[in-house]
Amino acid sequence: MIHPTGARAGVAGALAVSLMTAIAVQPARAQADADHPPLAPARDVQVQYAVQPDGAPAPKTIEAWFTANGGMMRIDSPEAMGSTILNRTTRQVTIVLNKQKVYTQFEAHNGIRNPFLLDLSMQFTRRGTAQVAGVSCTEWGVVSGRGTATACVTDDGVILREDGVDGDGMKGRLEATRVTYGPIPTSTFQPPEGYQMVTRHRVAPSHAVGGGQPVTGGAAQSGQ
Repeated sequence: MIHPTGARAGVAGALAVSLMTAIAVQPARAQADADHPPLAPARDVQVQYAVQPDGAPAPKTIEAWFTANGGMMRIDSPEAMGSTILNRTTRQVTIVLNKQKVYTQFEAHNGIRNPFLLDLSMQFTRRGTAQVAGVSCTEWGVVSGRGTATACVTDDGVILREDGVDGDGMKGRLEATRVTYGPIPTSTFQPPEGYQMVTRHRVAPSHAVGGGQPVTGGAAQSGQ
């Protein structure tokens, strides 16, 4: 399974850990080839997912936004703890923590990792069709270097369901519960007004649901 969780910490929706426990994203391709599904959404879309790592007692709700061709993405953790915003063009990652009302930004030098887009390093086998959240999708068998999974992907590149082992070897399941197509405001991919940027720090993974805590090494600045 490819999921937005701190699976090593055994929680769903960890913001910082979500960047480390999923596959590295290659440049998006909206078209499906004969041997693989589309690798990114072709249209702006918002998806609500139920996400359950292996061993978790119950699924958690994750909200995700994708711009056409996967250029911009936002993933909200359960219970509005925070957000991870990914700009695949500039390789910029923004992590927002709502309780502290702070955010940090950094460049992903080794590529952005992402739980909701597929990767050409995987092998795919077409298996049939299904419907998830009222939307039609094609079932694919997925094989990575760490194990196998199944994924149901729409013809326009939205992963609606995935079950199995992700590219990092973590096991679990995600399933869309609501899919909404339509233009996404630019503000969706910006830190909230009034939040402060924290510089020269990292976000350390936490065992609590929802992500990390800021570890500061410098002063906070007013957000732009």
